[in-house]
Amino acid sequence: MTVYLVGAGPGDPELITVRGLELIRRAEVVVFDRLVASELVDESAPDTLRIARDPMSQEQISDLLVAYGRAGLEVVRLKGGDPFIFGRGGEEVQALIEASVEFEVIPGVSVLNAGPAAAGIPLTHRGVSSQVVAAAGHSTDLDFEYLACAKGTLVIFMALANLAAITAGLIEHGLDPDTPAAVVSHATTPAQESVVSSLRNIAEAAASLSPPALVIVGSTVALATPGDQATLRTNVLAL
Repeated sequence: MTVYLVGAGPGDPELITVRGLELIRRAEVVVFDRLVASELVDESAPDTLRIARDPMSQEQISDLLVAYGRAGLEVVRLKGGDPFIFGRGGEEVQALIEASVEFEVIPGVSVLNAGPAAAGIPLTHRGVSSQVVAAAGHSTDLDFEYLACAKGTLVIFMALANLAAITAGLIEHGLDPDTPAAVVSHATTPAQESVVSSLRNIAEAAASLSPPALVIVGSTVALATPGDQATLRTNVLAL
């Protein structure tokens, strides 16, 4: 049997891949993240062992995958977004390799592209942005000098709690305070909300939003067009 690291997508259960859904339905064990849609977990068979990742440590999760893999069970590790984009999939793969347990990685739709798209923001646009830089903002220990000088569109995961400090760091290291910026909260779900403002004002503009949230900084944000989702509320403030 095999351990499958499956990307569950950005939130909307319909955005999982066909392959990922097939594996959930035949799994004997499903280990799922907190942000995975409950509808996807419920696609597993009634007798499937379902294990919530919280409140276990990463080491405990890896040990669990190894143990069930060695027991000959078909295991799905259901991860939000894509396993290899800020999903710690690499750590779990390393543990499985060291234990000589077979595995397969099933890519998922990442909020990296789904979040901006759901808010009508292109990450790249001819003549405006030809590259994308992604960073994790769960701490303020970032290379602000590099990020402030990077061309194209900057996308920051898990940055809502530190948004004021992050924007201040970017401005301090040379990024124009008037650069368009956006925050998309609960992307692709019925709870989705987004705000668009300038870099200097985005932390204040996003104060009412809740995680999970994605921050987008760059000229393409000015091209934002609200989608046709009834649940999407875009608040465009002064740039």
